[in-house]
Amino acid sequence: MAILSVMETEEARPTPEEALAALAEAEQVKAATAALSATPWPTWFAVTLALYLASFPFTSGAALADSDWLVPHPAWRALMAATTVVFLALFAVAARRWREDTGVALRYDVLPKRLLLPLLVVLPAVLVGAPVAFRATGWPGWLVAASLIAAATSLAFHRVFVRLHRPHRQAA
Repeated sequence: MAILSVMETEEARPTPEEALAALAEAEQVKAATAALSATPWPTWFAVTLALYLASFPFTSGAALADSDWLVPHPAWRALMAATTVVFLALFAVAARRWREDTGVALRYDVLPKRLLLPLLVVLPAVLVGAPVAFRATGWPGWLVAASLIAAATSLAFHRVFVRLHRPHRQAA
């Protein structure tokens, strides 16, 4: 009985070539999963994100202004809250659809650090700095510039990520 189980075990073992092929296939699956989970948002959500980022300097700048700017402060705060709620709801829909379409959750840890770190440093500085500069100077050009920079940055990063992951999408 013991001899039979040893023979069965030896027959079930893969050859070195089979083991290497299985490891290579596992690495390909792992790389494809990482690429899919880092692939950019759908286009509709990329546009939604760009519009939200473009509106943020105006709503936050007007809410921070010393005096009412165009409309009363409460109206700006309500608009800011409403756009944030709508954005977060659309974010949840996009993330759920992404998970359903790809089978993987969105992950930010697999995005290229050389691209992600400038985004995480520069964009918040622009989005916070422009409203503060507007409050200090009263010049709305800060808000316009921040709005254009935020929208352009968002759309540019989306295009970069589309190009980065196009080979993985075709292979998958």
